[in-house]
Amino acid sequence: MWFWLFVLLGLCVLYRWYRDGQKLPNFTDKYVFITGCDSGFGHRVAHQLDRQGMRVLAACLTQQGAEQMKKATSQRLQTIILDVTNSESVAAAANWVKQQVGDRGLWGLVNNAGILIPVAPNEWLTKNDFLKILNVNLLGLIDVTLSLLPLIRKAKGRIINVSSIAGRLALCGGGYCISKYGVEAFSDSLRRELHTFGVKVSIINPDFFKTEILNTKSLQENFQQAWSQVPKEIKDSYGEKYFETYCKMIDDMTVIATSKLNLVTDCMEHALTAVHPRTCYAAGWYAKLFYIPLSYLPTMLADYLLSISP
Repeated sequence: MWFWLFVLLGLCVLYRWYRDGQKLPNFTDKYVFITGCDSGFGHRVAHQLDRQGMRVLAACLTQQGAEQMKKATSQRLQTIILDVTNSESVAAAANWVKQQVGDRGLWGLVNNAGILIPVAPNEWLTKNDFLKILNVNLLGLIDVTLSLLPLIRKAKGRIINVSSIAGRLALCGGGYCISKYGVEAFSDSLRRELHTFGVKVSIINPDFFKTEILNTKSLQENFQQAWSQVPKEIKDSYGEKYFETYCKMIDDMTVIATSKLNLVTDCMEHALTAVHPRTCYAAGWYAKLFYIPLSYLPTMLADYLLSISP
């Protein structure tokens, strides 16, 4: 019995390996639009896809980011300044993309732009603190996607939304986890709605990576500022020990973070170039071996392992 079980498991692994290995032919003439290319995953994947010969349309928040991108890439890559929280900026970018791709449509959209700060226990934050993150990570992503959907449908292309393990398990307070849960829901609904048109939607769930979004100094400054603005009554209720424990939890995230950004960008590339892209990619060993499995286990167990205990 065990022998046949191992044989079946081996066949499943071989089939998955074969299926994942099938690549699209002639993807070098396809256009891909990527948000958040100033640094981190967006910056790296733009370089990576450019080297593969794809026609990359890189959206940066700053002129400096766009200039740095142009200096280090081929003439195929084009850049544009985009603020995903500004609908006028999004509309202008969509018109620009339409002019670039012409009748071919847009093969790929990589919604990568995102922020983490402000992050703190929910009671220490204001509504505007939540809105700041939601406007970028969720509402901005939705605005960009809806603006480009006609071009993606035309090409029967791909949409890759960068979520997080925090979109499966809420690891901290603030708008970040809420926004990533929203990205998961939006991606699920899109995938089902667009299946008829041949469009495929993938989600990427990274764990902890050394990018600007997980900058130790910025996180510590943000946390100190949030604590300093908390009313005395709330401070007394939480106490210094809770503050120190939460600080350590945030620090631990940055300590275990890896600089191997290719673990995420390789997932993005696969989702764009594979015949059969995955619905969900877990990027990083903490995601694969702990957080994603934990998200399927009883809530009581997840609460025990993730709760803050001063």
